[in-house]
Amino acid sequence: MPRIAELSAHLGFWLRLVSNHVSHAFAAKVAAEGVTVAEWVALRALYGLAPAAPSRLADAMGVTRGAVTKLAERLIAKGLAARCADPADGRAQTLALTAKGRALVPRLAALADRNDAEFFAGLPRADRAALERILKDLAARRDMTAPPLD
Repeated sequence: MPRIAELSAHLGFWLRLVSNHVSHAFAAKVAAEGVTVAEWVALRALYGLAPAAPSRLADAMGVTRGAVTKLAERLIAKGLAARCADPADGRAQTLALTAKGRALVPRLAALADRNDAEFFAGLPRADRAALERILKDLAARRDMTAPPLD
């Protein structure tokens, strides 16, 4: 019978284990604020882009225009974003944060910071920097640019 490596013998196992716990903890934190992780990513992108054409938001998030349309509908329904006529082209629409959405972004960003600290603050500074450098290098080598949405 061939020797089969244990799951824990793979770096991907450890990466996924940590990533899942970090991601699930953050998802719970933002859910308590009434949004999903994907909605947080869209809100954060709009915070820096607003008002923006849906296509620009899709590009910033690395998702399809259809996915942005669904996200926008959810944000609009929650009163966090609004559609506006594009001043340069009255036929086109842009998305912008409402006052409620703009006020929520810093609170969610603080949750992201807190979540990061809960999982990584115990690492020595040099280890944290090395981990960040390695992960960024791996992402760059595989051209991973789209933010995770789940």
